[in-house]
Amino acid sequence: MDRTLTSGPALPALFLALGLALSLAGPGAQAQALDDPTRPPATLWAPASAAPVVAARPQLQSVLISTQPGGRRLAVIDGQVVKIGSKVGDAVVTDIRDTAVLLRRGKSLETFKLYPSSKTDNTTDRKTDRKQE
Repeated sequence: MDRTLTSGPALPALFLALGLALSLAGPGAQAQALDDPTRPPATLWAPASAAPVVAARPQLQSVLISTQPGGRRLAVIDGQVVKIGSKVGDAVVTDIRDTAVLLRRGKSLETFKLYPSSKTDNTTDRKTDRKQE
């Protein structure tokens, strides 16, 4: 009663029937492609000719204020370290506060906040002992 399917005409017919069944099963029965969570983002593979995304306006990233009287006051805007009197594009840094930097562009003043979404009032920023120029 035992028959083996290792030889004879039944084996090719079995493979044919199996292949036909899989092809008729449709896309629902096939395995779905999974995203690799460790794969780097596609933006890293973008062609070099693609233009980089540029922020609409400069971003204040950090403020560095010395605790010594008359000490240095620096800010980092778009990766560039600036001090009072430095240029950021066509604007000039006029003041560096604890959480904001003031820039003069022509006759207008612009305030760049370290925490733009916060409701802090920049007039309450500490002004450490320093001479006004």
